[in-house]
Amino acid sequence: MVINVKVTPKAKKEEVKKVSDNQFIVKVKEAPEKGKANERVIELLSKHFGIPKTKIKIVRGATSRNKVIEIDL
Repeated sequence: MVINVKVTPKAKKEEVKKVSDNQFIVKVKEAPEKGKANERVIELLSKHFGIPKTKIKIVRGATSRNKVIEIDL
């Protein structure tokens, strides 16, 4: 499954919000430095879908707010 994710770093509250079938908004508290925000996005998505973090991979947009993420269900 491939999803599009818009990330909001430095948010006050962390959440995963589904906008449409393959579109999500993920808010994280971490700053976008040294991949910390990306790691937290993967952690939150793994909790949301109930799968291990190793099954989630950022395909495109590692340095962008808009990411394409592949999930092996």
